[in-house]
Amino acid sequence: MAIRFGLLGAGRIGKVHAKAVTNDAEAQLVAVADAFPAAAEAIAAQYGCAVRSIDEIAASADIDAVIICTPTDTHADLIELFVKAGKAVFCEKPIDLNLDRVKACLAVVRAEKGVLMVGFNRRFDPHFRAVRAQIDAGAVGAVEMVNITSRDPGLPPIEYLGRSGGIFRDMTIHDFDMARFMLGEEIDTVTARASVLVDPAVKTEGDFDSVNVILTTTSGKQCVISNSRRATYGYDQRVEVLGSGGMVAAENQRPVSIEVATAAGFTRPPLHDFFMTRYTEAYAAEIATFIAAVNGKGAASPSGEDGLMGLLLAECALKSVAENRTVSVSELA
Repeated sequence: MAIRFGLLGAGRIGKVHAKAVTNDAEAQLVAVADAFPAAAEAIAAQYGCAVRSIDEIAASADIDAVIICTPTDTHADLIELFVKAGKAVFCEKPIDLNLDRVKACLAVVRAEKGVLMVGFNRRFDPHFRAVRAQIDAGAVGAVEMVNITSRDPGLPPIEYLGRSGGIFRDMTIHDFDMARFMLGEEIDTVTARASVLVDPAVKTEGDFDSVNVILTTTSGKQCVISNSRRATYGYDQRVEVLGSGGMVAAENQRPVSIEVATAAGFTRPPLHDFFMTRYTEAYAAEIATFIAAVNGKGAASPSGEDGLMGLLLAECALKSVAENRTVSVSELA
């Protein structure tokens, strides 16, 4: 059955999901809503869907599911509104910036027996999934250590940082989810260090631009995460997993994977410039997974609980930086 979608938010990520929905034979984009009419009208004109208000979409009998791409502070309220309306919900991370609000929202989802999937798109990247497949196949033995490098090519606008929730909740949260995905165990302790090295203005927003985190599971497995808001050479996205029997790694990707050799040496094309192009396949695959889940052909995963865990680890990292110590997850859970 083709799933009929409403899209909430017609900004940058909304455009990505609109394309993924309309390119999937099992889906149809029926309506779009946005606080800026021109943005909604542009998507409606491109894909032949209607422009409706959020309340109209909630009441629409011809919509089965929604994709929430609105500002973070609206996510929890919208999730509750649409699960109560009987719609399946895909929501970009995070569900909220407050742990208690996320827990309350998930309680509503459970009470309504709603379908909720959270947008941790990197789980669907074919390269990272291939790493996980090698782990599952036993190719590298038991996982012992994971290294995740995630560096943006440059700072977002300073005004964005003030409403983003900060680097741990906005950026590292993807890596917290990837760490859980690769380790295959829940995190027990978090040790984080953070600095402002890129732009002093970041500090005025109470944020950081350069962080490192060490995660440890109860059994002693470790993950090291390296984040920076400045990588002058491009969008740096790498994962390495060391196991008892070997190592498997996903290297940086380029729009064109070639190597040129001349008398001057070896050269390769630059990296992707940001997540919009680097994770194109991942965005399509996650929407396909959501469609399958709505059709009863699998779980809606990553789940709301995965979203909660990502935010919980972010809060532990913030506490670790503030108190200059290792924080047990149980302290905030």
